Amino acid sequence: MASLLRQIVSGPRARHPEAGLDLCYVADNIVVTSGPSSVWPKKAYRNPVDHLVAFLDKKHGEEWAIFEFRAEGTGYPDEEVYNRIHHFPWPDHHPPPFALMPNLMAAMRNWLQGDVKEQGKQRIAVVHCKAGKGRSGTVACSYLISQEGWRMEDALKRFTLRRMRNGFGEGVSIPSQLRWVRYVNQWTNKMEKKYVERPIEIVEIHVWGLRSGVKVCVEGFVDEGKRIKNFHTFVREEKINVDEHFNRAPDTDPPQRAQTENLVSPSRATPSSSKSDLSTAEKEAIQNVVLRPPEPVRLPTSDVNIDFERRNKSGYTGFAMVTSVAHVWFNAYFEGGYEGNESGLFVIEWEAMDGIKGSARKGIKAFDRMKVVWKYSETGRSQSVDEPKHGEPIKESQPVDWRGEGDPENEIEGKSAEGVNGGRAGGTALTLGQMSSEAANKLMGKDLGLRKSDAASANISRASSVKDEDMKLPEPERTNKRLEHASDSEDEGVKPHVPDQHDGTGRVINHESHDQDRQDTATGKYLEVGIAKVSTIIAKMKGSDPARETKDTSKQ
Repeated sequence: MASLLRQIVSGPRARHPEAGLDLCYVADNIVVTSGPSSVWPKKAYRNPVDHLVAFLDKKHGEEWAIFEFRAEGTGYPDEEVYNRIHHFPWPDHHPPPFALMPNLMAAMRNWLQGDVKEQGKQRIAVVHCKAGKGRSGTVACSYLISQEGWRMEDALKRFTLRRMRNGFGEGVSIPSQLRWVRYVNQWTNKMEKKYVERPIEIVEIHVWGLRSGVKVCVEGFVDEGKRIKNFHTFVREEKINVDEHFNRAPDTDPPQRAQTENLVSPSRATPSSSKSDLSTAEKEAIQNVVLRPPEPVRLPTSDVNIDFERRNKSGYTGFAMVTSVAHVWFNAYFEGGYEGNESGLFVIEWEAMDGIKGSARKGIKAFDRMKVVWKYSETGRSQSVDEPKHGEPIKESQPVDWRGEGDPENEIEGKSAEGVNGGRAGGTALTLGQMSSEAANKLMGKDLGLRKSDAASANISRASSVKDEDMKLPEPERTNKRLEHASDSEDEGVKPHVPDQHDGTGRVINHESHDQDRQDTATGKYLEVGIAKVSTIIAKMKGSDPARETKDTSKQ
């Protein structure tokens, strides 16, 4: 089993200690790299830590330090990089808690502008997340803007030029991460680098063109920004239809509810109950609504995420078909708070929302336009978060366990020994298969398609049967999406970029051949999912074949 998995991952390729590395010089003093690893099988398709360290030692002596942003764990112990590492982690595909940025910018500034030990060398900051794209690009561009005086447009353009292959879109492409870069530009050039962190409350959310079956959640950062917590999920009783023909109190049923929403708890749904035929008018029911919680939803920081998910009834008991997934982050201080306002609005169109795992995919349109009404909380203290000056202490985040406990990737690899026998022959393999299957699902994260329903969703509506929805986009729209985003994954399209002058051997590095020598993290992601699927198939074969079980028992 273990040898089979190794063959799947490794394949016939070999890596050169330098040519096989995925790293890119965004500027002379900033290197971006995908997440290194010191464990198998990740080091087969990502940067092996020992190779990366050897490269940095050779090119820069002692004048390098790492700044990492992985809330899922770095994948290597600090000792393997001489403890020359600074931790500022937050979740993948999301912007950072803004209160993190002043300290992060100051930490990079202090390092890069410090005194060098080796004559003729220049200090560099090595920044990495997982793919070396979204989180790393947000930080690299923010540093160029806030510390080196770059124009925002030039910083974003440079990162794209150095990090992305032609035709794969922008380097920093997630709308909320781009919003944070604009916040940094505003913080630097208009606000004298002043930021005040205050707890806020979400009073209500106005949604124009809301389709049926949409779940709406209010989320925020906790645990120093390393985790995202759901603070509130809106239920039916909190939805007010404001259309002129359907004015009503929050606790009464709208006239069309029985036609447009499924009121059956997911646990009681049956295939027959999900196949009701609806008229065209009923299928296209669209409402303008106000989502108003009984009490304002309080968040501990000024960072807010509004999450949307549209679900249809499925023909499978206990499952729902997810047809839309989107979310958006904003920070109240930059949306009116810095101007002295105690409350404010944040407005966004569906097309400007973040898609699935950093891509442009959102599925079927769930609404047209949204407005979030927020106010500062009367309880909880405000805190001024200023950029530390030279010589002042800088607060860093507590690092996550480098092994990535809770990281679904690690549930696939390196844990076969922990697959305890389930009480019968073939039980160990079956346990590994089940574990890998669950991990594969976690790797995919939120996505379109079938998903298990749970009791917590009983009071949240679902749309009509999935057979009534047209899951295919019109051909012109599909073509436009392909042109806008040649890649469907935020991880794809990255490229290494090592300037010729950094090749200490005297030879000129051919960037194209260098590019072909490596497998990017998107390939690695698909390999990990492939491993899970293969192990699941093997587990099912071993667990369901009586003759094989008898044979295994005799061996024991």
